[in-house]
Parts: sequence; structure tokens; C-alpha cells
Amino acid sequence: MNKLWSGRFTVPTDAFVETFTASVEFDQRLYSFDIMGSIAHAQMLAHIGVLTEQELTEIVTGLNDIKQEIEQGKFNWSIALEDVHMNIEARLTEKIGITGKKLHTGRSRNDQVATDIRLYLRHEIDFIQQYLTQLISVLIAVAEREAETIMPGFTHLQSAQPITFGHHLLAWCEMLLRDKSRLQDCRQRVNIMPLGAAALAGTTYPIDRHYTANLLDFTEVAGNSLDAVSDRDFVIEFANFAALVMMHLSRFSEELILWSSAQFHFIELSDAFCTGSSIMPQKKNPDVPELVRGKTGRIYGHLISLLTLMKSQPLAYNKDNQEDKEPLFDTIDNLKACLRAFTDMMPGIKVQRESMYKAAQLGFMTATDLADYLVRKDVTFRDAHEIVGKTVRHCIESNCQLEDLKLEILQTFSAVIEKDVYKILTLEGSVNARCHVGGTAPSQVRIAIKRLREQLEIL
Repeated sequence: MNKLWSGRFTVPTDAFVETFTASVEFDQRLYSFDIMGSIAHAQMLAHIGVLTEQELTEIVTGLNDIKQEIEQGKFNWSIALEDVHMNIEARLTEKIGITGKKLHTGRSRNDQVATDIRLYLRHEIDFIQQYLTQLISVLIAVAEREAETIMPGFTHLQSAQPITFGHHLLAWCEMLLRDKSRLQDCRQRVNIMPLGAAALAGTTYPIDRHYTANLLDFTEVAGNSLDAVSDRDFVIEFANFAALVMMHLSRFSEELILWSSAQFHFIELSDAFCTGSSIMPQKKNPDVPELVRGKTGRIYGHLISLLTLMKSQPLAYNKDNQEDKEPLFDTIDNLKACLRAFTDMMPGIKVQRESMYKAAQLGFMTATDLADYLVRKDVTFRDAHEIVGKTVRHCIESNCQLEDLKLEILQTFSAVIEKDVYKILTLEGSVNARCHVGGTAPSQVRIAIKRLREQLEIL
């Protein structure tokens, strides 16, 4: 088969090299965006008088027919034609004749592929934004349901202070909202059109790049032809965003895995999102969060691959950039799958409220409240810290909790302690006392839920 570029060559491509250098097996997923870009390019060529209206009609009709062939599984993809672009162009020429050869006027595969990737990624970003919105909405709904559910809060994975489960879930929402904002920002830099840069220096044809950009809904055109064809910053930026999302999902996963264990017994995941053991009949394994946690390393790897791919490339386009697509495609596929898994899984979690409450009663979680109580009685914080430390040590030796101590015993540690101390030694008193913006009090959780829902509508 003659290549579309074969005029310069006297010897056919080696069979192994033909397979080694081909990208059509994976870049064919760009077909609809390649056709979209080609139609816009043809419309621009007609606009400047390079194509006649009849030629434009033939090209557009032919490209739409090819799109239909691909979607119906009737298109014959050829490795000999290397990539999605040349496969479609060859088929167009086969269908409409010499007019098909005019389509490539004023462009190169270099600016064509850069445009295709941007169109594809922009499309996927819009879907991922929807996935993030759905997951945040689900988490907010569960947080609202559990606004008064008391659980232990941890630092260093040690019991620290009582919080509400609703408050904990909203921390996850804050992370995902930042991710959503980052993706929105990333989209702006994705939505820049490289088409018109041609191979690297632009073209001698009087093209109208802004006309094409308007047709394709790009907000601006790339300002430098060398950078336009070789830039993959936008792919790396998206991969960085994806790595951050996966890091957040991995943190969520770790907590769900711990909480669903018999030792914590804070939650139970739906059977639909767990599997069993081939040898231990009692097992219920949290496979979905475990797999999400595992896929995080895969996404990190794609980010590093893309950074390494670009680190030594001279301007302008190099064949190396063929390697940008598989990491990007796999990142998108797995990120969307993980977001969907969490969105489907979270509404069905069963919260073991009694277990959470009992766990919050352990570990002297109201110790800080006692220290704050002493400070309000004009004891310096450092002295209050020491007094409460000694009181906790007494409880450890006596095998009891702070709220179990009689008033007379408490007063042996500080004479300023009075009967009202028991109000702040309860878990309910502790969480309700933290009634400020960002605090764990149920009333503040509900205020935060309203704010997050408003932010979600804006973003």
C-alpha cells in the first residue's frame, strides 16, 4: 500500500517498523474528534476560497459517512496507514476521489493530532466534571444524614477528639471541590487551538485560524506555531489533576477499608461492592476501595511517564509524542471508573452508629475540652495542659474515663473545677461546643452542607 507520504522514498517501510511505529490500534478512539476537526478545517478552506462549495459538500458528506462506518463497525483500520488521521483521509479519497486529497491543504498531522487530543480531552473533562459533581452530591447527602453521628476523630491514627461523621465526610467534599476547581482551570488551557501551526512554522495559505476556532468552540488560538505542535503541557496538567484526585480517593479508600474491618466496625459496605474468599467463608473483602487504592499508583505512573516523555524533546514535534496517548487514555478510563465506583458505593454504606459512639468514648477524647474549661477559669493553657495530663494518667491507672471521675477526685487536680464540668465531658457537649465556621458541631455541619451545595452549583 502506498503511503500518503511515500513520494520521497524508494524502499517500502520494513514490516516490523510499520507495526512498531503505527498508533492506529489505540489512537482510533480519536476518530470523531479527527472528523470534527477536519470538517471545521474544510469549512475554513472554503471560507478563504481554497475549496469550492461543491468540494466542501463532498468532503463533509464523505467524512460523515466515514464516521457512520466506524460507529457501525464497518470501517477497515489499517496498520499500514499508521494512524487515525491517515486511515480516515485515505478512506475519504477512496470515497470521493481527488477532492479528498485537498482536505490536508494548509495543515500537517502535527497540528492535526494536537487539535484532536485537545478536542478529545476537553470532551472528557466535561464528563469528569459531571462525575465529580455526582460524587460530591452523594457525599453531601450522606453527611446530611449523619450530621449528628458521633465518631472518634484521629491524629496519627490515635484517638484525638470526638467529631461527627457528617463533618468527616465533608472533609472529603472539600478535597473533591478543590479537584473540581483545578479541572475547571485546566480546561481553560486545554481549550486552545493549535490547528494552523501546520508542521511547525505555519502555512503559506491565507488561513483564518479564528474562524476555525469559532467553529470548534476553542476560546483562543495558540500563539506560536512551534509551541502549538509540540506542547503537551495540557496533557501533563490533566494527569497531575488525575493523580491528585486518585490520591484523595485512595485516602478515602484507606479509611473505608479500616472502618469496615471487625476491629473498627464503623461501617458496612454493600455486598454489591465486596467479594468473598475462596477458602474463608466468613470473609467480606472491601475489594472496590482496595482496587481504587491500588489504581492510584498506576495513575501516578502515567504522570511520571508523560513528564519523562517531554523532558528532553527539542522543538518542535517529535515521534516521541506518539507515546502521549496511551497514558492519557488509560488515566481517563481508570479515573472515570473509580469516580463511578465511589458514587455508586457511598449511598449504600451502613453506618454502625453505636460502634462509632463507643469508640469515641475511649481514649480520653474530651481531655482538650477539660483543658479549655480550665482556661476559661483563668488557668493558663500550659498549666491546664499539665493538670489534664495528670488527670488522664490517674484515669489510666484507675481504668476509667474522665467523665467517670467524681467531682471530689477532679478537684484534687484543680480546685477551680465545679459541677458544670460534666457538661463538657460528654461527647455531645464536646462536639456541640465547636460551633463555629468549619467546626464539627451538627449545626455547623448543616451550614457547611448548604455552602457546599451552593459552591457545587457555581462550579
